[in-house]
Formats: sequence, structure tokens, C-alpha cells
Amino acid sequence: MVKGRLHSVESFGTVDGPGIRFVAFLQGCPLRCKYCHNPDSWTAGAGQEISAEELAKNALKYKSYIKNGGVTVSGGEPLMQIDFVTELFKILKGRGVHTAADTSGATFFADDSECVSKHKKLLEYTDLVLLDIKHIDDNEHKKLTGKSNKNTLDFAKYLSDNGKDIWIRHVLVPGITDNDEYLYRLKDFIDTLKTVKKIEVLPYHTMGVTKYENLGIAYPLKGVEPPTAERIENAKRILTLR
Repeated sequence: MVKGRLHSVESFGTVDGPGIRFVAFLQGCPLRCKYCHNPDSWTAGAGQEISAEELAKNALKYKSYIKNGGVTVSGGEPLMQIDFVTELFKILKGRGVHTAADTSGATFFADDSECVSKHKKLLEYTDLVLLDIKHIDDNEHKKLTGKSNKNTLDFAKYLSDNGKDIWIRHVLVPGITDNDEYLYRLKDFIDTLKTVKKIEVLPYHTMGVTKYENLGIAYPLKGVEPPTAERIENAKRILTLR
């Protein structure tokens, strides 16, 4: 019985993949994104311990509602618990449920054969990957998240080379990612991928500030306002699929 650590669930999600979805937010993340709105999901050992069978059973209670949607795992970084997600998706696929992983790709090490093998097995039961590219510039990515973007970009290429559908997600942050040069560079990279079905521009918001205050953590982007409608449309225009 494969067990994992669960942060929370959303029974009727509408923004994490196609259709109405059951969304499981898993515990633990190797990144420390300055705009993260779930800092309470960072710690790997926290949250509720649950088996893949228990979580699948919970999700399948809503099967009549999510029949045109499915189940998404998010986080945190869900692929820190890749064995758990693989087992969960295997059960769900056996019941005809669409599966999606919302990930940064930070757990994918292209030069580690065991790591690649685990991700390959996961993809056998994964219909869609929502890949969050935090920043296309490696140095800026390190400033924003504390880690390189190499794993993310390598995973994007791996998904494309293996025919797996991808939705690219990119958070637009004034003064950080809201920069035409970086947006054009991101689009150039996306254009090298063969299986991207959608690109989502996610405007930065401040809804997570209260969580930082409750946790006694200084909010890294204090004073940064959400992007204007004009800048959001500009990013969408640059990143649009053609």
C-alpha cells in the first residue's frame, strides 16, 4: 500500500485542467517561489497521511460530476511523491478517469536513469501535464525559486519527445517575469516542443499574504501589485499558440 502526504483537496476545481476536476494538493516542495500562495505546503512531512487507494476512493465519490473533467494532483510539488501519484493514477485510469499532474518538473533529473524510469512509469497513467515554467532565464529562475530551471526545461523536452500532452503555465509577475524579452524567449522555447496544447498566463496575485503572516514568514514580494490588464493581454499575445 503506497502512502502519501496530503495537504488538502478541492472537490469541484475548474482551473487545474479541462472540465470539472477533483484536485488533490500534496505536501512538500523543493522550490521556494517568491509568489507561492501555499507556503504551508512546503514541508514534506506535514499534512495528512493517506494511501493512494483512500485518495482514489475519495475522488471517485465525485465521478458523476467530474466525468467530463478528471483528477489533478497539485501541490506543493506532487512529483516529490511520484510513487504515490503513479499508484493513484493507475487506480484512476483503471476506472476511466482523466488524470493530470500540475508540476514544476523540478524532480526530473535527465541524467539519473532511475529518476527517468519513475517519471516514464508515471506518464503511462497520466493524460496531461500542466507544466509550470517559473522563469525562462536560469539566473532569474534561481532568484525567484532558489533552484535552476534545468530540470523543468529537460522535463518539457522529455514530455514532448514522448508524445505527452502539455499545458504550459506561466505566472506573470511585474518586475520579474513580466518582461517582453523573457516572454519572447519563453515563447521561442515553447515553439521547440511538439505536444503543447495550451499556454496559460496566470496573473500574479496577493491572496497568499495572510498565510505568510499566520506562519510568521516575511512575504518576499511585499509591495508588488498584480499586473495590469494591458500587461496580461501583452503576455497572452506574445505567448499565444500559433
